[in-house]
Formats: sequence, C-alpha cells, structure tokens
Amino acid sequence: MGLCLPGPQDPVFTADELWSVASTGTSCLVKKGVYFGGVTLPAAVFEERVPGIPEFFSRHYTDAHRFGLVSLTQACQDAGLDVRSDLEDAAVLVGRGGVDANIDSYLAVLRADPATYPVAEALEMFVAAEQAVTPSDVALVQGALTRSRGANFTVSCGCASSAVQVGNALGMIAAGETDIAVVTGVDVFSVTMIRNIQRLLSGAQKAYDAMRSEDMPSLLPSFDALMRPYDERADCINHGEGSVTLVIESREHAFARDARPYGQVLSQVTTRDGLSNPLASDESGRALVAAARGCLGDDWDIGQVPYIHGGSDGNVVVTAFESNAVRELYGSAASDLLMTSQEGCFGHNGAPAGCLGVALTLLMMRNSQVCPTANCEQPAAHLTFDPVPGTVSRPLDFDYAFTFNYQLGGVKSAILLGSADV
Repeated sequence: MGLCLPGPQDPVFTADELWSVASTGTSCLVKKGVYFGGVTLPAAVFEERVPGIPEFFSRHYTDAHRFGLVSLTQACQDAGLDVRSDLEDAAVLVGRGGVDANIDSYLAVLRADPATYPVAEALEMFVAAEQAVTPSDVALVQGALTRSRGANFTVSCGCASSAVQVGNALGMIAAGETDIAVVTGVDVFSVTMIRNIQRLLSGAQKAYDAMRSEDMPSLLPSFDALMRPYDERADCINHGEGSVTLVIESREHAFARDARPYGQVLSQVTTRDGLSNPLASDESGRALVAAARGCLGDDWDIGQVPYIHGGSDGNVVVTAFESNAVRELYGSAASDLLMTSQEGCFGHNGAPAGCLGVALTLLMMRNSQVCPTANCEQPAAHLTFDPVPGTVSRPLDFDYAFTFNYQLGGVKSAILLGSADV
C-alpha cells in the first residue's frame, strides 16, 4: 500500500505513518474558512519520490497526477517492486470521483483564441490538455511511468470508485487476465469551490428558515464545523484530498516473489437502492445488506465478521442506513459489532475512500486493534453498533472484516477482507 494523504505536518506516505494517525484518532483537518484535509507536496518532494519524469510532461501535471504517482511509487516500494520494470504486464486501474483538478486545463483550452494565441505556447497547452482534461488523466500518467502493457482504465463511481476498482482487479485476477494490478483512488477538491458552496447553502438555509415551522428539520448541513461520524453532534462533512494505491496480486504471483501480504481481498459487490431520485438514499439499508450478503455467499458467515470499516462521512443519513443494515445483518449480536470510520482523520476524500478502507482494515487485522472513530466523543443514541469513540484503539483479534463505501444516489459497495493466514 502507498499513500499521499493529509498529515499532522507532512503528508502521510507509508503504512506506518497511516497507522500512527488512525490508531490514535488524530485529525489532520485544518480550518480554511471550512475544515479541509489538504496535502502540501512541494515540487522537490515530488521529484524525490518520483524521479526521472521528463520536465516537458511533469510541468503540466495537476495535483491529481502528482498525488496518484506518489502513492503508486510508494506502494511499489512497500511491495518490493520496481515501478519502472516490474509492472509491465500489470493492470493499472484508477478510481476518480471529482473533476476539480481538470477544470483549469479544460477552461484554458475552451477560452483560447487560436487566431491570437502565441504559437510558442500552443504546444504547451496541448500537452497540458491531453494529460488533464479527462477523468482518465491519472491512469494515463501511471501507465506511462510503469510502461504497462496491461489493462489501463478509470472508473468514476463517486466515493465508491476505487472500491469498485478493487472488485475489478479481483475479477481480472480470478479470470486469469492478469496476475497483478495496481489500484489507485485519487481526488482533488477545490477549497474555493467548497467555500462558495458554503455561502450558497447559507443563503438557501436562511430562505428556508424564514418559511419553516418549528417541527421542520434544518435543510442543509454546515461545512464549517468539524465532522463527527457516529457522534450525536454530527451535522456536517469535511472534504479532503489525496491518493491511495494498493498492489493486488494472485496468490501464486505473490508467493513466487516471496511477497509479504497484508491480507486478502475475498469478494466485492456493488448494489444500488433503486430509487428514482438521483440524490437520495434508502435509509432502510436494504441495498447495503444485499451487498454484504453477496460478498459472503455460501463460503462465509456473518458471525465470522466482528468488525466493519464504515463509510460514514458525518452525514446522518449514512449513519441511519448503516445502523439499519447492521441490525438486519447481525440481529441480536449487533451491539457487539465494532464499526468505525477514520474519515475524521483525513476528510471525506472521495475516490480514495475505497482503497483507504482496505488499507486501514488490513492494518487493523495485522495489529489486532480496531482504530477509533476520529472525532467521535459522544456516540449517537440510535447506533446499533459500537463505534469505538475516543482516541484509543480497541484490542480485537480477527481474520475477517467488511469495508463499506457509498456513492451519492444510493450506490453501495461492500468488500470482504481476510487476513493473510486464512
């Protein structure tokens, strides 16, 4: 696994750094008008971690390119692979949710007047545009770095994007299409845009407040308070940015090179609530239950899974359908389930969430500890599970776990993970 995520001071790059933050419930969010998890990656640090890229191309890289290349290089280093020679037949799979990093390049081309634009700068604009105007931008530059001849494609499924790509990697390996895949989730969010959304929502809230009665709920959450998943005060989401890459191999490929696996991806299933409203979620949790049971199939039982890495971003709707799904899945044993979220550490970072959930969960398995839910201090009364509030990890010896992710519009992803020994 390799990372490029917000950190307490410097970015989080390694599994040990990730564990140091998550296991203590440390929040790396900083208030910039709104709370935000930002990655500061100076040019010198990027060039040190990803050396040898021709400046003709790298000077046009967006932050999405840079974050994705850093996490890929770090994952290869962690796996004992040479990023430039050991991935020639690998599948390079990327998940993207947002397009914030692409906007400037797109608008530059759209607004350029060919009749007056300087000829000497036209080639520069062309290179920048070809690398950055589509959501497949990061897969493009990762494929060039690895010299891969294998599959190379991007999935855009919101905050479930890299989770879906983990499932695609698993299916490709099972079908014999490849022995190894690198899966990256990467997104960049504009703080300026988030601030402007906050201002627009504040205006809408004032108009709504003027006409609502006392029994009508607040219309819109705030983005300027601290996110608190599973807490009774949860009322907002804080965004973050960055990238997470996983190296996923067949058992034979890993053993042949004497690799040290963190664990196993056993199954992945994606479902949707089936609602006509493209912005809504079914709070019953039925689609999430179906995804989890689809992962279990006939080979595993829910009683073998004592921990779930939740996808809560502080949204009370998410907490509601997760609680209902847990009640349906576990019945009377639901209260014993540990279910936590570390989104309060790094912010709601979109597409990286799927890969990050896998990475965090496998580290918890390896260390026999469940990380606390960051910023959760007063658990909501209606929870059907134990969110491990506070800043101290909970001991738990376990070999199976779920990690959940969601996309706006009712999309649900479940990934079943196993330890390296099962």
